[in-house]
Amino acid sequence: MNSAPIKTATEQALMRNAGQLLSRVFAMLDDFVGPGVSTMEINDRVERFIVDELHSRPASKGQYDYPYVLNSSVNEVVCHGMPKGTQQLQNGDIVNLDITLENGGYIADSSKMYMVGRVSPAAWQLVQTTYDAMWRGIEAVRPGARLGDIGHAIQRCAEGAGYSVVREYCGHGIGREMHEAPQVLHFGRPGTGPLLHEGMTFTIEPMINQGSYKTRVKKDGWTVVTRDKKLSAQWEHTVLVTAGGCEVLTLRAEEKAR
Repeated sequence: MNSAPIKTATEQALMRNAGQLLSRVFAMLDDFVGPGVSTMEINDRVERFIVDELHSRPASKGQYDYPYVLNSSVNEVVCHGMPKGTQQLQNGDIVNLDITLENGGYIADSSKMYMVGRVSPAAWQLVQTTYDAMWRGIEAVRPGARLGDIGHAIQRCAEGAGYSVVREYCGHGIGREMHEAPQVLHFGRPGTGPLLHEGMTFTIEPMINQGSYKTRVKKDGWTVVTRDKKLSAQWEHTVLVTAGGCEVLTLRAEEKAR
């Protein structure tokens, strides 16, 4: 699982379209996510928007028998949080919304952190550092680089700020299938791992913890939480390796000046 399929120009265009449609889902959510909104209300809103407005398919629903269209990971939840009608967001929460979308046979995958109301300085710093770490990883993507360069860049940023990088979960190749080769670790040594080639597509999605990197899975079989119950944050983009570096296929409007 270390070599990724090379996408043709036509496939790249289809993935770019799916990525930009997915960015519109987050733009819609920006004015919806807030105190008092349940994670199930967010799930249902996203499903209606993807299906009715974007004429696309929420790719997560039914994948590995998962019944919802997104993961909603609140506070100490690292990833794979399941939406619930009884879980209303509270002032001070941080929540990662991880969403996939398929259009034209190709899938885009992205996640964004939302800070609900007024969050603590410590929570804000974790969210911001995780975002910076994701971008350090993205900036390492270019033909001839290695997967270890991406992981090293992320790890250096996160650990340099006093945080830890989750080991058990990683980024992945993506295209016609949600999970393709290669696995993209968010820690590692520079100059190691498979070479990157123009036309590869994969996700970069670091999960960064306030305390220990150790996690556990709750009894529902999906929800991953920090063992020490400290906060965790995650951001994710789908990227394409280009001749000159990389293109972020899921780039959101507020990031285009970056």
